[in-house]
Amino acid sequence: MKIINGKEISQSIRQDLKNKVEELSKKTSRVPGLATILVGEDPASKVYVGSKIKACEQVGIKSFHNPLPATATQEEIIDLIQKLNANPEVDGILLQLPLPNGQTPDKCINSISPDKDVDGLHPFNAGMLTLVKSWKEIVDQKLLVSCTPMGVVYLLKYSNIDIQGKNVVVLGRSNLVGKPVSMLMLANNATVTIAHSRTQNLKEITKKADILIAAIGKAKFVTKDFIKDGATVIDVGINRAADKKLYGDVDFEAVKDMNINITPVPGGVGPMTITMLLHNTILAFERHNNL
Repeated sequence: MKIINGKEISQSIRQDLKNKVEELSKKTSRVPGLATILVGEDPASKVYVGSKIKACEQVGIKSFHNPLPATATQEEIIDLIQKLNANPEVDGILLQLPLPNGQTPDKCINSISPDKDVDGLHPFNAGMLTLVKSWKEIVDQKLLVSCTPMGVVYLLKYSNIDIQGKNVVVLGRSNLVGKPVSMLMLANNATVTIAHSRTQNLKEITKKADILIAAIGKAKFVTKDFIKDGATVIDVGINRAADKKLYGDVDFEAVKDMNINITPVPGGVGPMTITMLLHNTILAFERHNNL
């Protein structure tokens, strides 16, 4: 087993991003700005937002934190988003999910300007991803793509794992990970199969994968029987069990003796997600300044 260390790769990319921010600051006399919105007091969400603010400081991005009470209405959230849309110092807007009280986030996300949608969740940006044909187009157009899927691509590229021509199986079809990561794999010239909870002969399909991306949201779901010898396994799952520990979608202990490349949980895809948020904020800044 060879571990794909997301922490190390993430830190390497963040150093590059820090250098980039310094360059941009010299050119434009300002730095990229990220606005975070946290509705309510959910402990996990507070930790996530805190991590994002800390990461901004690490690379020199200016952060604007906007807390709202759990009682905030959808109209109040959208009103704040529109103010941030109009603020020239803000290049990216992040609405921390989930929202409290069972509020659906769709209208709020749709109110974020697509040019400031650094989470890549706005229908415009999701749609743009389906229209491009190549990775070069994604890079050249500075597309804002969902952070976790983008992190998966960078993990593979920084690990010198070739995507082109490979059989990639994506286990999961969510709008957050499964669908966009499939589009990114296609853009990198892979042959892509999307499998999910209703897929028949699932193990037969995943066993053919050169690259298996597990994003199904079930702890330890993927066992030895799912993986072929020599495969690369990207574990996107983050599942908190009764023992309070975090587990991926892959049963790590069961596969640790296999001849595979694999991301651990934690320390694999997770650090890359925040790093890609910083990456997208810088892209948005460049677009706003026609750089």
